[in-house]
Amino acid sequence: MKTPRMLVSCLLAVAVTFSLFYLMVTLVFSNNDRVIDKDNLAGIHFGPVDIPEDAASKQRIKPKPPPPPKEPPPPPKMQVDQANVEPTILNLNIPKLDVPLVGGSGLFLGNFAAVDRTAEGDIIPLVRIQPQYPRDAQIKGTEGWVTIEFTITPVGTVTKPRVIDSKPPRIFNREAIRAILKWKFKPRVVDGQAVERQATQTIDFNLGGD
Repeated sequence: MKTPRMLVSCLLAVAVTFSLFYLMVTLVFSNNDRVIDKDNLAGIHFGPVDIPEDAASKQRIKPKPPPPPKEPPPPPKMQVDQANVEPTILNLNIPKLDVPLVGGSGLFLGNFAAVDRTAEGDIIPLVRIQPQYPRDAQIKGTEGWVTIEFTITPVGTVTKPRVIDSKPPRIFNREAIRAILKWKFKPRVVDGQAVERQATQTIDFNLGGD
């Protein structure tokens, strides 16, 4: 029983081997035909390239540069007529205004033309501040005055103010003291040195501004 089986197996092996060899030979010859067809394609050449002899001797020649642009002509000169303009002098008649240097709560520097700065003994205010008018008295239309006694220091400032009389009483006292503390006076000079002195000053409160 083993002999027929071995014989059949050998025959099958020989047939398969022969078939494989035949298939390989067929594939090899078919590839050679494709290579030959590719070699015969038009436009494809493999080999040395022919270079003409005059190609190496040719030299590039630079073109000539273009000519420079011509300069435009200068613009024509324009003649400008000079106008004869004569200066006009304005003759303004400005009236002389006599305006006082005291206004509202501003600063009063005094009338220096009428002040003798070398005089001694007189009370000369150099800086005078107008007091603020109390609102209640302004609404009611109340007017009055305050007399203050104070000390003038050697530098002309005011210290130790004290109300000695007022009308109506106590209405304008506070604003009068606040104002007199901001005043400056010409100090008294004794033997060439400035000294303290006592002074009195009356401050008026008028709604009319007089």
